[in-house]
Amino acid sequence: MRIKTPREKRLLYFKTTLRWVLYYAVIFICFLIMVSGTWLKPILLVPAAIAVAVNNNMYASAVTGAMCGFLIDISCDKLFGYNAVLLAFFCILTTLLFELYLRPRFANYMLITAVASYIQCRLDYKFYYQIWNYANVERIFVKYTLRVWVYTVAASLLVYLAVWLINKLLMPKEHLTIEEAIRIIEK
Repeated sequence: MRIKTPREKRLLYFKTTLRWVLYYAVIFICFLIMVSGTWLKPILLVPAAIAVAVNNNMYASAVTGAMCGFLIDISCDKLFGYNAVLLAFFCILTTLLFELYLRPRFANYMLITAVASYIQCRLDYKFYYQIWNYANVERIFVKYTLRVWVYTVAASLLVYLAVWLINKLLMPKEHLTIEEAIRIIEK
């Protein structure tokens, strides 16, 4: 096993800290976009939480998802904690899927973002509108909820590019020493 020098450890700690600061800067920018303007805007915190969950461990993803969910609850004036539970679950599921089955590719990210944001929008519609049996409530789903979902999926490209750039520059690279590579080949 390769022993890291103190300089390499300091560099790793610095890059990791800077990476997480930039993640949360992206999340804060997404939150600012969500609280400004009209009701028809993308829910950018869902793709941001899922983009962070793609390349990180389960605990960090769950905390990031819960924080993004709390920010959605604050910006949309919803029941506090509702979206936090949903996004923490989606982020844990995303992390597990990418660790066990999927490669960190753009198409996989878009698919998971589309499914998670649709479920989030559908549950939001179900619990805040349809359950109360208002007249012509399906118009809300077609006119607002589906449009917000389409905007969210389309805008997730920009969020993915920002998080991908952060990961490309600051994600620690795993490398093997010659001895480790020989041991792996011999097994």
